[in-house]
Parts: sequence; C-alpha cells; structure tokens
Amino acid sequence: MEDRILQTINKYNLIEFGDKIVLGVSGGPDSVCMLMVLNKLKEKLGFDIVVGHVNHGLRENAKLDEKYVLELTQKLGIKCFVCHANIEEEAKKQKRGIEETGRIIRYNFFEEILKQENANKIAIAHNSNDNVETIIMNIMRGSGTSGLKGIEPKNGIYIRPLIEIKRDDIEEYTKEFHPRHDESNDENEYTRNKIRNIVIPYIKSEFNPNILDTITRLSSISKEEGEYLELKTKEAYQRMLIEENEQIILDLKKFNSEELVIRKRIILYSINRLFGSTKGIEKIHIDDIIKLCSNNIGNKHLTPNKNTKIVIKNKQINIISVKC
Repeated sequence: MEDRILQTINKYNLIEFGDKIVLGVSGGPDSVCMLMVLNKLKEKLGFDIVVGHVNHGLRENAKLDEKYVLELTQKLGIKCFVCHANIEEEAKKQKRGIEETGRIIRYNFFEEILKQENANKIAIAHNSNDNVETIIMNIMRGSGTSGLKGIEPKNGIYIRPLIEIKRDDIEEYTKEFHPRHDESNDENEYTRNKIRNIVIPYIKSEFNPNILDTITRLSSISKEEGEYLELKTKEAYQRMLIEENEQIILDLKKFNSEELVIRKRIILYSINRLFGSTKGIEKIHIDDIIKLCSNNIGNKHLTPNKNTKIVIKNKQINIISVKC
C-alpha cells in the first residue's frame, strides 16, 4: 500500500520536501489509511503532518468517531484539531443541502488549521471508487467532457494521495486499525450513495465486473486529452489577445478562424481569467456568444449573466465585467 501511494505522490508531484500537510481524518477506512501511510512516509520524503477532524453533530456515533481519531493521533504523536459543528442548523441558516454545508464547513476548518500551523497543503482521502462515482454523477447531470476527468489528484492546495487506490484494498489494509464505520453511507438517501450501493453493483453483476477499471481508464484518457486542449486553448488565446485588464479584448477575425471546440474553450477560459470562475455560464450562453461572433456584425452585445457582458465592436470581442 505504501509503495502504491508513493507512486501516486511521485506521479502527480503531490508532496515535496519541507511540506506541512493538514490531513482531513474522519476515522473511516479511507482517512485512516491516508494517515497511517503518510505517517510512515513523512521521514522518507521530508514532510510534516497535522490532523483535522470535524464532528458534524449528525450521527449518534459521531462522538465515538472523534474519540477514535483523538486516541489514534495521540498514539502516533500527531497534533489533532477538532471542530464541533451543527450541520443541520447551519444548512437551514445558509439555505443549503446538508452535504454541501458539511463540505463547506470541513474545508473552511482545514484551511483555518493550514493558516494557524503554517502548513501549505491539505490532504483529502478520496479514493478510486469516489472518482468513479463522481464521474457517473457528472454524466447523469449532463456534464461535458471535463466531467469525465473526475476528481483531480491535485487542485491548488488540496492533494488526494489515495485517488488511485480502490476501496476494497483500503479496507483490507486498515483492518488491523479497526477504523470507524459511517452508517449513513449504507443509506440510499443521497445520489452518491445510490450510485455506490445500487448502480455500480448492478453494472458489475449484469454488464461489466471491471466497471471501476473501465471508467478509471476513461477518466485517464479524458485528462490527457483535456490537458492537450487546454494547452491549445492557451496558445490560441495568446494569439488573439489584444487587452487583458479590467476587461478582455480579443481579435474577432482570429477568434473566428479557430476550430469550434477551441472557440468554445476560449470563451470559458477568458471568462475564468476575468472572474476566476465560470459559474453561471452554461452551454446555451456559449452557443449564443459563438453565434454573435460568427455573424460579425458590429455594436452587438449579450449579457449571459448579471456580471458578464459580451460586446462585438471594431472587429473585436470585448468581455466586460459588469459592476452590480
């Protein structure tokens, strides 16, 4: 297990000498596996770890999970921080779902520890099964090819050392540590649990017993192709860029000379450059912008959302941030 996780770490350059990493540890098999393996590797690779645990206040056994994590980290001599939260109450206040609220609270807490401890990375224990479940969820939601990439091994300060390890292998490895079991994972109330407990077992038994490997390969191919298209998009963007400041101005003729797939990506890339996000920009908006640019008629504009305005004038595309 240590060798396989080390391979993933080296493959994606997840950990470097001198890193200090906050580990999100729930007490379940995944996070316990991550804790035990990284604790073994820390001297070899020259990094340090601390642990963050969130008691969501949702389950009767939450206090036992907290006790387990505190006792395990104490035994290992690792500093552990605990957050007590009332997720149901917070979800009502924020008018969000329980899952989303829990995720926000967890990640905010981990980032607080990161600042307090002068750490530079946060490790999350997503595994290969989680990746496959995410891809299936993305497909069902009508995601584009980007959704086939699944969970990234590295995303900013977040790293996922277990992303290439299957859940069965993790559970086998952690048997001796007697990790906690989250009984809510057995309930089929949430979409992910339905995919995990119903959809994937059905596909395995009726169609493809190796569906996890099949979708993992699809994810890997999608990542490779996505990286290539991203490179080509950046190159094309630089060729047509006129101004990038309070607004982004692109050469209309050069934009229209690109293949459709690159034009669509350039629109998303430009909006992300301007706002740091493409939230609120949907396929219909991209199609409308492409149409507007293709018509090559001056002094026309679109407002795909309340923050963004696209103006065609003087043979240029102006992507403007609208101040609300």
